[in-house]
Amino acid sequence: MEVVETNSENLLKDFKVTVPATDIEERINLRLDEVGKGASIPGFRPGKAPVSVLRQRFGPSIRGEILETTLRDSTETLLSERGLRPASQPKIDITSYEEGNDLEYSLSVELMPDIGDVDFTSIKLNRYKVIASENEITDTLDNLAKQNRTSEALKTKRAAKNGDIVLIDFVGKIDNEEFEGGTGNDIELELGAEQFIPGFEKQLIGAKPGESKTVNVTFPENYGGSKLSGKEAVFDCSVKELRKAIIPKIDDAFASKLGMDSLDSLKQAIREQIETEYSQFSREKVKRELLDELSEKYDFEVPPRTLESEFEQVWNQVEEARKNDKLDPEDVGKSDEDLRDQYKKISERRVRLGLLLNHVGESNELSVTQEEMNKAIMDHARQMPGQEQKVVEFYRENAEAQNSLRGPIFEDKVVNFIIEMADVTEKEITPEALRAEIEDEEKKPILEESSKGKEKKKSSTKRKASSVEKKSGGEKSEKSDKPKKSTKKGKK
Repeated sequence: MEVVETNSENLLKDFKVTVPATDIEERINLRLDEVGKGASIPGFRPGKAPVSVLRQRFGPSIRGEILETTLRDSTETLLSERGLRPASQPKIDITSYEEGNDLEYSLSVELMPDIGDVDFTSIKLNRYKVIASENEITDTLDNLAKQNRTSEALKTKRAAKNGDIVLIDFVGKIDNEEFEGGTGNDIELELGAEQFIPGFEKQLIGAKPGESKTVNVTFPENYGGSKLSGKEAVFDCSVKELRKAIIPKIDDAFASKLGMDSLDSLKQAIREQIETEYSQFSREKVKRELLDELSEKYDFEVPPRTLESEFEQVWNQVEEARKNDKLDPEDVGKSDEDLRDQYKKISERRVRLGLLLNHVGESNELSVTQEEMNKAIMDHARQMPGQEQKVVEFYRENAEAQNSLRGPIFEDKVVNFIIEMADVTEKEITPEALRAEIEDEEKKPILEESSKGKEKKKSSTKRKASSVEKKSGGEKSEKSDKPKKSTKKGKK
């Protein structure tokens, strides 16, 4: 094999490679011999067909097979002999090949940058330990009590006001046609609680039992991704009854209803739930601080093709967000030129962090175990009840899908490894303070994580009491497909 380096520029190298025809023909003859030993061809005993017959029958397919393996093997040999570490799949372009002649092709290789050693001890981070406040526990208890309210009919007949519960039947129409999910019977709606879409509840204020009201509303844009988004609707409502909420007293009996031994044990469960949930947010904040510091400390050249590919993916997401009116508020109104410049910088950060984390992982022999992959697959499968087996089979048979799971797992292992080695200061913080810091972080541009972990997932920091109730054994309130969400009539 003859190799001529035709270009060497930064992290790109180009070669002209020539593989002698004799090498290719030798490979073809060996493969024909292998195939011939097991071939059954009419007119010949098994394995006894002459080479000329084998060449006539199998020649074209074997030549294509050998051409492919020759390109692969010669490329691997070139990279190995020259100690080159490609950052992406090398580009191969066959420039000349005919049967009986030499194979000539050009090879373009994008190289990994020289990152060097990473000094973990110089990295300073803050790890936040959340201490649940009494106010947070009290708020959660109050929410739990409201979720478990009952109601009773008002004895006096009067007009509905804010805070009342109206018992209604309704039929919704768009363009004079009823639509799926737009009808409800015996629906309890607390006025002012914003259970339904904006404007619905306000129009029922002043209504009296026995009256009919016409409610005109417009569904919000991107309303749950449904076909109702942005549509004007008319609801014919019948007000059947006014009711008032009966909020249960927060005591041992209330705790028992939720499956706890006492009010103290319920409070402890809430405290643990708060601190566990916020520890996840705390970890995300530490990770963000780490990535920011790594980005500042390590500034090396990134492979141009890898960067171009990353930017293309990022830009596609930006355009999709703009198309669906989900662009980050600070990006609205910016020119394409400004946006491209901004997201090219973000893409470069992601690629650099991805390469750096990959380098740390490989240098310290970190890897994703099969057990971790199995757990990730099962976690995804559990999110699709009734289709678990299909989900598992999809991941088992799809290497690309497996990689989509492996990347974030690998990144988290590397991040955890670095955090354990770094100079970390423990700080106590209240949930309110941590929530404020995280919400401030989430105002930063999207997609600033590494290219290993892919896009940043914006996590809601608003805890729902229902998650605590579920843990403590109570039932979650039922949701419907009505204009927003509703609660069936409660018992007296």
